[in-house]
Parts: sequence; C-alpha cells; structure tokens
Amino acid sequence: MKKEIFPLTIVALFLGLMVISCEKDEPNEATNGKSTAVFNPNVKYGTLTDQDGNEYKTVVIGTQTWMAENLRTTKYRDGSAIPNVTDNTAWINLTTGAYCNYNNTTNADTIATYGRLYNWYAATNSRNIAPAGWHLPSEAEWRTLFTQLGGYGVAGGKMKETGTTHWIAANTGATNESGFTALLTGFRVDWRTNPVGKFVNRGYVTYYWSSTPVDPNFYLLPCLLYNEFTVSQSGFDNTFGFVVRLVKD
Repeated sequence: MKKEIFPLTIVALFLGLMVISCEKDEPNEATNGKSTAVFNPNVKYGTLTDQDGNEYKTVVIGTQTWMAENLRTTKYRDGSAIPNVTDNTAWINLTTGAYCNYNNTTNADTIATYGRLYNWYAATNSRNIAPAGWHLPSEAEWRTLFTQLGGYGVAGGKMKETGTTHWIAANTGATNESGFTALLTGFRVDWRTNPVGKFVNRGYVTYYWSSTPVDPNFYLLPCLLYNEFTVSQSGFDNTFGFVVRLVKD
C-alpha cells in the first residue's frame, strides 16, 4: 500500500490556517451583540472600546468627538461591576449606581442597537462609567453640540437616524447628516409619579444624561422626539433610567 506523506511545512500551514479561521469565525457578537442602527455612509467614523470590550463608532462634530452609539458597559472604569436591577421597586429606591435593559431584555443585538439604561448614580459615579479619555457631557457640552448643528431648532433632525427601522411612527426631519445616529430608545420611569409602566416610549423619544444638575436631585436633559426636528429639554430626578452618550476629553 502506498502511503501519502505530507511535508511538515504543509501540515503546519494547514493547522495555522485552521487557527486563523476559527479566530475569524468567533467574533464578540455572542457577548457584545451586533447593532442594527443605520449609520450615515457618508460620514467617517472612529472607534471606542469600553471596559467590557464593546466597540462603538465615534464621530467628530465640529470641535467635539462624540460616541455615535449608546453606551452599554456593565463595568466602571476601574473594572468594578454596575449592578443590573430589574425589579421596579428596587430600582426606584436605589441610592447607588445601576443599569437595566429596556423591558429587561437579554437579546444581545437589541442591547447593542439601543444601549443600556442607567440611573444618575451610575452615570455620575466617581468610579467613572466612561473609559479613559472620555466623560459624561455637561449641559454646556450638549449646548455646544446643538449650536454647531445650527441650534436647537434644527439640530434634532441632523442627529436622528434616518428611515423608520427603529421608529414607531414618522421620523420627522431626520437626515443624520452629523453622523450622531440618535435612536429613540425610550426610558425607565419613576412609577411613583408615572404608574403607566416601568419602560416607556421606545420609538417615540430619547433623553440623554448630563453631568450638570439643576439642583442636587434634578436634571434638565436634552430630548429628541419622533415628530420633531428640534431639540428640547425636560427635567427629571435621579431615579429615572436614561441612555448615555460620552464625549471625548
């Protein structure tokens, strides 16, 4: 019987290709998810990686560099865990940092698309929710963004994701020319004052945390709506759950 003898170099090359192929076929999607957000193909995006290893698109708008996706880390900068609090009563009684997912979903792709919701104690925690070189924007930094996009009267349309893939109703005035790619994520309510439900308004509205309080427990936050191309502001206390966008130092 004739034996086939393969040179060791060919065997080694074959095994090496197998390793490369396996590495390529095992992306982080199982943990980090894959976003279905519709980004602006005419904008050049950068990247940012958080403490969990999640990778995000970033975008330069005027003099600032912003995340073009909502934060979804489960850790602070020092590696300590941010608790995931799913229970309503536990959530509204918190005086420490926590996050949740809208409707407490565990779907990785949904989380990657919309990000997670954080309470004020997590967003402003001294252990820092942002990776090094980034921070939670102040009210002044939000105002700078809107001014660079033409002012509150038109900035919303330039920030909103186009189309209706992630919208309940009409997406008025959306061009996403800035590349910011805002999705209307909804939020988690303080049901002591709003008993209609713990998670509300996905597809209709989004609010973003700011580091600047009006008073120690009250925040005036930027707001985007499905039927407006403007940016507005609304006030909330620190028990609500909102998304986070970071700005570069």
